Amino acid sequence: MRFLENTRSSNEVLSATSSIRSVDSYHIFGSSCSDYSDCELCEEKRTRNDKYFRYNSPSNSNLSYLSAMSRLETRPLLAASAPMSYKSIKSHSLSMDSLGSADLSPDVILSAYNKRFEKQKKSEKKKQSSIVTIFSIWNTIMGSSLLTMAWGVERAGLPAALVLVAVMAALCLYTAYVLLTVNKHHGSDTCEVPLLCRRLLGRSAEVVAHIFSLLVLLGANVVYWILITNFLYFTVNYFVDLNTSNTTDYNTALLCPRHENESLLIPEPMNESPYWGLHTTAPVFVAFIVFPLLNFKNVSFFTKFNSLGTLSVVYLLVFVIVKAFTWGINIASITTETHAIKNAAVLSGMLALSFYIHNIIITIMSNNARQDKNGRDLTIAFILVTITYTLVGAVFYICFPLAKSCIEDNILNNFEKHDIMTAIARMLLLFQVVTVYPLVVYMLRTETILLLPINETRCTTLMINIVIVALSILVACFCPNIGTIIRYTGAVSGLVHVFALPSFLQIRSLQLRGKLTCWKTILYSLIVVFGAVNLLMQFFISE
Repeated sequence: MRFLENTRSSNEVLSATSSIRSVDSYHIFGSSCSDYSDCELCEEKRTRNDKYFRYNSPSNSNLSYLSAMSRLETRPLLAASAPMSYKSIKSHSLSMDSLGSADLSPDVILSAYNKRFEKQKKSEKKKQSSIVTIFSIWNTIMGSSLLTMAWGVERAGLPAALVLVAVMAALCLYTAYVLLTVNKHHGSDTCEVPLLCRRLLGRSAEVVAHIFSLLVLLGANVVYWILITNFLYFTVNYFVDLNTSNTTDYNTALLCPRHENESLLIPEPMNESPYWGLHTTAPVFVAFIVFPLLNFKNVSFFTKFNSLGTLSVVYLLVFVIVKAFTWGINIASITTETHAIKNAAVLSGMLALSFYIHNIIITIMSNNARQDKNGRDLTIAFILVTITYTLVGAVFYICFPLAKSCIEDNILNNFEKHDIMTAIARMLLLFQVVTVYPLVVYMLRTETILLLPINETRCTTLMINIVIVALSILVACFCPNIGTIIRYTGAVSGLVHVFALPSFLQIRSLQLRGKLTCWKTILYSLIVVFGAVNLLMQFFISE
């Protein structure tokens, strides 16, 4: 789905967009691809601009966007978008691990939307150094998978986990580089994956790319709601307990929620209030806080809190290192625990989203000052991501002093609520996710409107917000397992965006250039088969 500039020079549109920060070099959703003819551009402009400029979106006055979120991530879900040295972006937020993974780059994405309404700059874009590019990729990929990585390692077993992390990192790195190669031959700096799909594979492939990007966003919304509920519930309880007594000594030992008899602390039975329950009323109370934020006229306000994304990732790293140092190495139970081979797919499903950056990798690398070093810089960034995931997942798993089966899909749930470092982590993440959630909903809402045969009105916007919130509440009440949601979302979106589309694009590119061989066809077909098997295995995992 192409995002074209409105050739009818509208001063009103340009004026409206001037209120939001824009960026010269980050075109996440791409403008018109250089491979399209003028006739095609003109035809699309006439048909699409007439449709999408009829309504002034409540999210940003006088703006409607043709492509909202097909380039997401993923991660990461709690991911922070990369702090890039673009003209007006000083820090970043969220990815979508993303669902992590995946996670999502609100400031960058909003700026990219507005860029579509600016006149094309004739001057050369400002580039960034290799070191900035590397850390931009690292920070963008980081997401909510950091909270679930230790759980994934436990399900797969340490040896299998280390192999899977290395294999998935290598595969995701290779397919990301394939996208850069295809774009080099058939695209431009402003082309992204859906545009390449349309150019090389046809309109249907472009629609598929958008649909599965929508799926990533939907998974991110649900996971964020569950995390907000969890962080809010335990944060409120933390302060309530502090105010009830100044003399109480609180035990901050580890918990094993699934097997309480294995905990270092046996919690005293608590009479949970019928008005305040983690999986009953708390998800509903979250709606009273979050829903008004979804209807803000100018969502760019929330990008002011971008730096919290980076801060959250750094704090989680410090948190795990400090706890591991306190516990020491505990590997006695590792040799006695057995793991079903099929359960290794839990981790592979998560990692497909954890390393997911394919929707925006072309844009990020197009801003690298050393284009001839794109392969090197991308490789270094993926190595850093792999080290980070291994550090958080494997180190936490090795040092965890209780039975490894006690590790939760949110590692913060393994700590008693009065543990001060855990309380700080929850408060920090709560504020960050609350400020990121409206941006994710905005992108999901816009993409939904564009894919469905409906016009964007205030009533439509409100109804979509209600549906999203209602769905999030239902999942938070009846299936509050972020690890399960992440692995399914990662496996499905990974099959399409990480394995299938890059492979098909490369096969078509090689064919057009007369370089396609039988062995290359087999190689890329095997990559697609790997993604399909990864998805299939998710349905045979014992919870």
